[in-house]
Amino acid sequence: MKTILASLFLLSLTGTARTSWGQYLVAGTYTNNNSSSKGIYIYDFDQQNGTLTEVSMTPAVNPSYQVVSKNQRFVYSVNETANGGISAFSFDKKTGKLTLLNTVESKGDDPCYLEIDRSGKWLFASNYSSGSFSIYRINKDGSLGGLSQVVTHEGSGPDTARQQAPHVHSTTVSPNNRFVFVCDLGTDKIVTYPFKATTGKVDTANAFFTSTAPGAGPRHMVIARSKKFVYNVDEMGGTVNTYTLKNGRLQHLHTTDALKAEKGKAAGADIHLSPDNKFLYVSQRSNSTIEVYQIDPATGIPAFVGSQSTNGDFPRNFTIDPSGRWLIAANQKSDNITVFKLNPATGLPEPSGHEVKTGIPVSLKWILK
Repeated sequence: MKTILASLFLLSLTGTARTSWGQYLVAGTYTNNNSSSKGIYIYDFDQQNGTLTEVSMTPAVNPSYQVVSKNQRFVYSVNETANGGISAFSFDKKTGKLTLLNTVESKGDDPCYLEIDRSGKWLFASNYSSGSFSIYRINKDGSLGGLSQVVTHEGSGPDTARQQAPHVHSTTVSPNNRFVFVCDLGTDKIVTYPFKATTGKVDTANAFFTSTAPGAGPRHMVIARSKKFVYNVDEMGGTVNTYTLKNGRLQHLHTTDALKAEKGKAAGADIHLSPDNKFLYVSQRSNSTIEVYQIDPATGIPAFVGSQSTNGDFPRNFTIDPSGRWLIAANQKSDNITVFKLNPATGLPEPSGHEVKTGIPVSLKWILK
């Protein structure tokens, strides 16, 4: 026993024992428009100093958004093209490499978002240009199985240039797995669908919706750990909305607008809560910043704290590492991924000086080693 304890003590001193706490960063990209990117990149992230080291690259066509399975063994990626696709990969934690399992049609144009239900059996794909979402079964081996359902929206919004038709931008599954919330940029609606994991289908006949402000263009949303509050960012308005959540119903509480420039020009992009749910973060592409909000624990309403440049151009997606100490931003137009250390007191990102060059990076996800 003494020998074992001594060995563990030495490992803790050398830092070797911490390798099991390492993290991989999955970076999705666009490979078109003369991009230098070839597909999906895997980086080893050092959470001690904030550095990223490339481990592998897997060729893929426009892998602009990924989702990781709960067991962290599989990665699913969109292929954002006119005739969209979804690709399933297995992931080897020892080598940091992806292996293609299979690819299916997304049954819509330009898929831009993926979500896995709480049971891990169903994958939702949002098809932006066709205003639809599809549901696929996930097989036990991680590959994508048969198509369960395709739901297509109807309608439009007041902006005739960008809202001439529905544009499904994300699907978010409720904590109890009984509802799916669908942000539709084209119709200014968040549509709630009852969902049954036993069948892999939503109930379109009993769907209901919550309207955002006209021309706001709802994009992404995040649900608080308390399950009481929901936050969504509007792409065109750059606004952040707070809702209460009860029995699948969203009740609007508050809208905040800290964006001061270029309304309606692909402003708001991604939204995340810190792991402790004290702070809310939003990426704004029109001024290339991360906005920081402090959450009132009693009311759930966010108060604007400040913003930080992403040290790049057009931050599409960003991510907060599981420890809550680091924020990493994917800057689409400047071809770089930048790393920030989060101030635990203020929540504000502080530049670390670390970055990696990657062609048109647009999606970031974590895999624990």
